[in-house]
Amino acid sequence: MLDTILTQRNVNVNMKITGKALVTLAVTAMAVILPQLVHMALGQPGGVKWLPMYLPVLVGGCLLGTGWGFAAGLLSPLASFFVTSALGLDPMPAAARLPFMMAELAVFAVVSGLFSKKIAKNSLWAFLAVISAQTAGRGIFLASVALFGKGTPFTVPMIWGQIKTGFTGLALQAVLAPVIIIALKKCLIKGENND
Repeated sequence: MLDTILTQRNVNVNMKITGKALVTLAVTAMAVILPQLVHMALGQPGGVKWLPMYLPVLVGGCLLGTGWGFAAGLLSPLASFFVTSALGLDPMPAAARLPFMMAELAVFAVVSGLFSKKIAKNSLWAFLAVISAQTAGRGIFLASVALFGKGTPFTVPMIWGQIKTGFTGLALQAVLAPVIIIALKKCLIKGENND
């Protein structure tokens, strides 16, 4: 979506790259900060229920498309792990969960990013983009645990239980992420019309 809007504004390639890099950093920063706020307010069970890291990544994928979205999805859990570790907090996500979440959030961003150009034409595609990304990402997490979970504290039934607990957060994000995307699109287009 962002690429389409920047192209319509005749933004040069260097400025496009700079803009997308800044949005990628903002998405990654939000994916680090939002879980901390939720965990401070609701504790660890709040994180499992509301899945706060997912929201910025879903929005980022829709805005950035597959390539830059992939970077945001992959970097978000990694940045969170390193920032929380460096601050002397319990690493978030935990080391054993980190590779699974990196794969999951990369899939979230890539799948939602596949809809980016469609969203630029019709904002309502954001709803299908988010639901498709959520389904694919959670499926990858579950499949990854089934294939590579030996030697980790994770089992398929345990992860399935966490997925069921997180349905509340997924349902909220299935509405909230598209609404954010639609609002951002309106702001970007309004800014374009004011130029």
